Amino acid sequence: MVFDTGSDRDARALARLERDTVAWLTTVTPEGQPQTFPIWYLWHDGEILIYGDRRARRNANLAVNPRVSVHLNDDGKGDGIVVIEGEARIDPATPPVPENPAYLAKYRRLIDDLLGSPEEMATIYNVPLRVRPTRGVAFGL
Repeated sequence: MVFDTGSDRDARALARLERDTVAWLTTVTPEGQPQTFPIWYLWHDGEILIYGDRRARRNANLAVNPRVSVHLNDDGKGDGIVVIEGEARIDPATPPVPENPAYLAKYRRLIDDLLGSPEEMATIYNVPLRVRPTRGVAFGL
């Protein structure tokens, strides 16, 4: 665990990881160019689960370099930032979106509004990525 649940700041960071709906994932292209994308994610069992678009360039990036960073937005005043560094892997054992109750509990309304249904989402966002954190930092929490 990269955050200490006994620390107030880290406990607030963990609470943000549980409740925030959008994070930013940064991967690096084979040429060394960082690329950052907004993502939906689920903080689960000390890892970040992302259902990636099968067409996304980040899949090729991760095949060359699995190191990533994930960060949450600030509070609008430069505080409340959570940054995680880690290693990403494709996890084919992860159930698809329609069969993941925790993910649906967090995103069902957005999925229905923006993508039609969990089944429709799964036709595109069907690359389950897991990020194992190696370092976590929280600022201004």
